[in-house]
Amino acid sequence: MTRIRVLIVDDSALMRQMLSSLLASDPAIEVVGTAPDPLVAREKIKALNPDVMTLDVEMPGMDGLAFLERLMSLRPMPVVMVSSLTAQGAAVTLRALELGAIDVVCKPADPGGLAARRGELIEKIKAAAVARLRPRGESGSRPNRLPVTQLYRSSEKLVAIGASTGGVEALREIIVVMPADAPPIVIAQHIPPRFSASFAERLNGLAAVRVKEATDGERILAGHAYIAPGDRHLRVRRSGAALITQLEDGPLVSGHKPSVDALFHSVATACGSKAVGVILTGMGRDGADGLLAMRQAGADTLGEDEASCVVYGMPKAARDNGASQRELPLGRIAEEMLRLCRAHGED
Repeated sequence: MTRIRVLIVDDSALMRQMLSSLLASDPAIEVVGTAPDPLVAREKIKALNPDVMTLDVEMPGMDGLAFLERLMSLRPMPVVMVSSLTAQGAAVTLRALELGAIDVVCKPADPGGLAARRGELIEKIKAAAVARLRPRGESGSRPNRLPVTQLYRSSEKLVAIGASTGGVEALREIIVVMPADAPPIVIAQHIPPRFSASFAERLNGLAAVRVKEATDGERILAGHAYIAPGDRHLRVRRSGAALITQLEDGPLVSGHKPSVDALFHSVATACGSKAVGVILTGMGRDGADGLLAMRQAGADTLGEDEASCVVYGMPKAARDNGASQRELPLGRIAEEMLRLCRAHGED
């Protein structure tokens, strides 16, 4: 088996050594070089031709984002960002994901804590190695934002969306075209803690709907999108006629927290046929079983197709187990979501 060739870019010599050691411990990965800054990295990329690069978000004296933007224009390659758990780190990392980075790994305050993230680090490197690089601005047949009609608000349908690798940008493409009266949307995206709040704020500034990080016990309303916190499961429960958010700090479900399966199973129970389930790009199979439960409860279910996925893992698992009724390119999913909700409202 050909090993994944990785270049590590970080201004900290200690971090470069630790990342090298952790990645080299997996027989499927070969660390072919390291660089302390983008200038050295540029030469190493030319000389070593790596499959994947890790890039430190915050490097003193160097503009990593400018380097990433230039790299994605001239020599696109899979990049995994290494970011601190700070508000600044989150904002810069989200911008990096917009520029084409595949995923993010959190850098602990104590470098020694990185060993605890070995499995996550290796998984994300492997996902990046098989990821499809989506050119910036690619959107397929992106629909225009539809006008307020009250048809969605009266439909009583809830939309539940799950995503992982590549999902931050996929969700942005969907949410920004939602009309102000869109049906309520609940989202489980695999994302680090604290990044979820920054992600929600970023989307809220772009969208007509109100986008927020979910809190426990709030009523789910039309014209709103609720994103699971990066370290909590988001579930939906019914209280009389109202749908309510429920956050849980329990064990991992399907290997993740937040878990798409946890969200989808709760929607199947709380909403039955009055729901639309959507599974987007991501590594693994989180969400496949929950989406099947939604379909068996009468919900409409959609998957992102292979051609538009950054990583065709989660949608493939949902296709293989019969959970998704059909697959669509990312650029058509928002329109179809609304059509399914509007059709119910017009019945």
